[in-house]
Amino acid sequence: KNRADQKLQNSAYALIIGGALANMVDRAYNGFVVDFFDFYWNWDGYHFATFNVADIAISVGAGLLVLAAFFEKKNKTRRMIK
Repeated sequence: KNRADQKLQNSAYALIIGGALANMVDRAYNGFVVDFFDFYWNWDGYHFATFNVADIAISVGAGLLVLAAFFEKKNKTRRMIK
């Protein structure tokens, strides 16, 4: 349970949960998750990952959690020094 002023963490959890629910609904409706972003490099066969918006939300949410952990650690250190 987070406080309301922990906006970065709350946003991260919302993105992760929203992305997971979107993938779950897609899997329940289609039987598989539809991925529609597909990237190639120089068109010579190098293929990057295929993903969808829900995957992006989950990845961004995880990145925000890591970022929030760094900010939280920095703030705790400052409070201890004072």
